[in-house]
This record gives sequence, C-alpha cells and structure tokens, in this order.
Amino acid sequence: MFVKIVIVLLLLIVAASLLVQRTGTPGKPASSNLRPLMIRMALVLLAIAAGAALVHFLSGCAPPGKSFHAQDITGADYARLDRLDGFTDHRGSRLASADFRGKAVVLFFGYTQCPDICPTTLATMKEAMRLLGPDGERVQVLFVTVDPERDTQQLLAEYVPWFDPRFIGLRADPAATRAAAQAFKVFYAKAPGETALGYGIDHTADSYAYDLQGRLRLKIAHGATAQQIAEDMSKLLAGQ
Repeated sequence: MFVKIVIVLLLLIVAASLLVQRTGTPGKPASSNLRPLMIRMALVLLAIAAGAALVHFLSGCAPPGKSFHAQDITGADYARLDRLDGFTDHRGSRLASADFRGKAVVLFFGYTQCPDICPTTLATMKEAMRLLGPDGERVQVLFVTVDPERDTQQLLAEYVPWFDPRFIGLRADPAATRAAAQAFKVFYAKAPGETALGYGIDHTADSYAYDLQGRLRLKIAHGATAQQIAEDMSKLLAGQ
C-alpha cells in the first residue's frame, strides 16, 4: 500500500511539472526554478519506495514468529521414543512406544532421591495436566530413572503416581539406561557423598515433548511454567 502511494505522488509530480511548463510566462519558462526541486523530490520518493519494497520483501522471507514457548526441535535426529522399548514401567510391564500413538508424550530423565529438579518438574507437569482439562487424557508423562540401582520397580510405583496416577515411571539395567541417555543426549553422573543416602546424581533437567505421531517436537527447559507447558501441549494435540 505504501509503495502505491509513493507511485501516485510521483505521477502527481510529473503532472505538475508538465503543467508548470505549459503555464510559464513568455520569454522565461516557469519551470526553470521548480524543475530541479521536483527532480529532487522525485528522487527522494523513489528512494523511499525502493526502501519500502525491500523491507516488504525481507519481511516476506523472514521466518514465522515463534509458535511455542519451548524450543522447537522438530526434525532432530535423536531422542527417538522407540529407544525406550523394552524398559519396564512401575507396574512391571514392558514399554512399547507404539502404544502411545495418538497421544502426546512428555519425557523426563531423573531419579526418585532427587531433592529439587525432579519433584519440581513432576509437580509442574501435574499442574499442566490439570490446566489441560479433558485434553490431559491425551498426554502421557514418562519419568525415566537414571538411578536404576536404587530406583526399584516398587519405589517408582510409590513415587511417580503420587504426583499423578497417569504418570508412568520407567527403569532398565544400568547399561541400557546409559545407552538410552546417550541416545536422548541426556547427561548424568553420580556425585558421591552429597546426600545422606550416599550420593546424588547430577543430570540434564530438560524434558522432551512428542506429537501424536510420536515425533520429537519440543525441548522444554527446566523452569517452564505449567501454563506454558499446557499451551504448548494443546498446540501439539491440535496438530500444530
């Protein structure tokens, strides 16, 4: 629209220039003083029009605005859900990631003796599920322990559903746990002597979110609010 206005102004300047030439006094063209001014005005308007056209072009080529609160990692070639196939859940069943097709999934690595990050994350997810309302039934939260030596099936069964009965705790032997963590780009390491239980575990605090087809879509940073997570999950449930 702005470019069209500038073009109209240019046409008006040209018309005015022609009119001045025709109405000049005998012996001295009236346009002798006005023509340089009109040329300068035309050049300025041309420059403005060119700048506006460039801005419009660049804005059309710019990437769309951010759609999610979390980091969009769609297309990432790691953290495949099927890398957890064969893990045992807190009810004693073998995990099959295909069972979650048709649901959005939020996945988090942690351990039950974690003093802060893990309970905070699970409590936040519980609130996000509440905010989702009925749509929460279409979201599956998975908690994968990085401490299989202490996190037995019984302990996971006591810990994970305490936050929400729909949440599932997962475990495997130490070797399979290490391999899965590497596949998900999750770091963890024991920190001996830091707790009364003998050791703590430093670990990655991010969560992953998957869409209804089981595709990795988002990396949710620790500290994201329940409202932000609920809004992002709603978009995934809507097919975005």
